[in-house]
Amino acid sequence: MTSMNIEQPTPNNQLPRRLKTERDPETKPGTQGREAVALITGGTRGIGFGIARALAAEGYRLAVCGVRDEQAAAPSLADLRADGTDVLYCRCDIGKRDDRVAMLDRIRSHYGRLDILVNNAGVAPKERRDLLDATEESFEWVLKTNLQGPYFLTQAVARWMIEQADAIAGFSGMIINVSSISATVVSPNRGEYCVSKAGVSMATQLWAVRLAEFGIPVYEVRPGVTATDMTSGVKEKYDKLIADGLIPQRRWGDPADTGNVVAALARGNFPYSTGQVIMVDGGLTIPRL
Repeated sequence: MTSMNIEQPTPNNQLPRRLKTERDPETKPGTQGREAVALITGGTRGIGFGIARALAAEGYRLAVCGVRDEQAAAPSLADLRADGTDVLYCRCDIGKRDDRVAMLDRIRSHYGRLDILVNNAGVAPKERRDLLDATEESFEWVLKTNLQGPYFLTQAVARWMIEQADAIAGFSGMIINVSSISATVVSPNRGEYCVSKAGVSMATQLWAVRLAEFGIPVYEVRPGVTATDMTSGVKEKYDKLIADGLIPQRRWGDPADTGNVVAALARGNFPYSTGQVIMVDGGLTIPRL
């Protein structure tokens, strides 16, 4: 199949108009046998791996990406492939445009379609610093990976999904953004991370409105304190906070908790909820006295 630079806009920025106000329950994602394909960015570790496992269990063929080489990701890939799931690994820094283009070209060549995009990949500041001491370099790096990259990946995938809707009978696309409670919960020692996740939340609403006419729902899944390699450095701190009642459901979140929510969305169980936030935080953000 011919490689295409699918991040390039169509002539005069014109998109084909395909008004589709209702999702056909017989062709919703997850009901297209083993043809449907899901891309999970950052899908070989942490929350992304939990999502990839959940979608594999739903029968999706997978494309997963990460910054590690394929050999380093091999244990996770073997786990995903254990039950016969077709898994394509793409090495990709989501903050780099050329990497995104190359990744989507590989998915197009390998599978010929993409039904679900899960924007999950993200980074935390390399060093936590108070707002008065934080650097522009850290801000730019975090925002490029956590917000700019997913924003323009969504643009490219949305264009492809619109094309597919006209070319593939019964095609139905979906975009899911994984943010964080940090979209609204303040951490003054990692402001750049909070700003990036707040931006993801707004991007979800923007894309939900823009893509509604094409029948492409966009959702935000907002995990709380989740046990991953990203949070391993603060485990002792949060073990104590959780024991003291920080989270009503007194435990760490697990990547599978977020994976289960994404799987429910992928099944098409929330067809009239585009643009909405699904919390996965054990009740942490419930206002309490």
